[in-house]
Amino acid sequence: MIVVTGATGNVGRELVRILVEAGEQVTAVARRPAELPVGVRHVQADLADPQSLRPALHGAEALFLLVAGEDPQGILDVAAAAGVRRVVLLSSQGAGTRPEVYRHPAAFEDAVRRSGLEWTVLRSGGLNSNAFAWAGTIRAERTAAAPFGDVGLPTVDPADVAEVAAAVLRRDGHAGSTYELTGPAPVTPRERAEAIGHALGAPVRFVEQTPAEARAQMLEFMPEPVVEGTLAILGRPLPAEQRTSPDVERILGRAPRTFADWAARTAPAFR
Repeated sequence: MIVVTGATGNVGRELVRILVEAGEQVTAVARRPAELPVGVRHVQADLADPQSLRPALHGAEALFLLVAGEDPQGILDVAAAAGVRRVVLLSSQGAGTRPEVYRHPAAFEDAVRRSGLEWTVLRSGGLNSNAFAWAGTIRAERTAAAPFGDVGLPTVDPADVAEVAAAVLRRDGHAGSTYELTGPAPVTPRERAEAIGHALGAPVRFVEQTPAEARAQMLEFMPEPVVEGTLAILGRPLPAEQRTSPDVERILGRAPRTFADWAARTAPAFR
């Protein structure tokens, strides 16, 4: 059995679907009730409370783990006691490029590597689904606002992240590896807005925010150190943060999907 935490998120929901279609027995962990594929066992639990995971992990062989809560060692201890032998951690690219800022995912990575379990770390770049933050203004006004409109980053399709996670969870040969997951090429915020407009068949006007405007907006839902780190990546990315990684293609045997692919598939959310 494979346990998927964050099973209702952009990556987790797709991962559950892929695993079920591959014939795997899946337990989906989420904090709230959710609509899941037929045959999926659902357990309500919270990563902030490692003991709440015990019912979900009973009888499991593998765990897909998000960076959530403040006690990664506690989560991994519960997993090991339940008989889990393989853990795949969805981390962040920032844990490698800016560990002094992205301390939370870096701490999870460290705990996973010291756990004694068979581990693999997936360091995701920015997800294409972050563009859902524009859904309201695109639906209402056909506008999208973001800072640093002409700075490109190789954001990744959540479906590709899920497909890589499924491969690593189901196959041997990935133990002790850290993979960086990106899209096929850097894409700027302005180009992302244009791609959504193309998918909709109607232009989307891009509005460039000042860094101060973006900071104020981000502080509503992100801690200040993470806001500063995110703004630095968006506006002054390091070469490693603009690099296109070969890992998606190496694992899946195909190129990663483009942002335009993602926009075409998710266009109903912006109508």
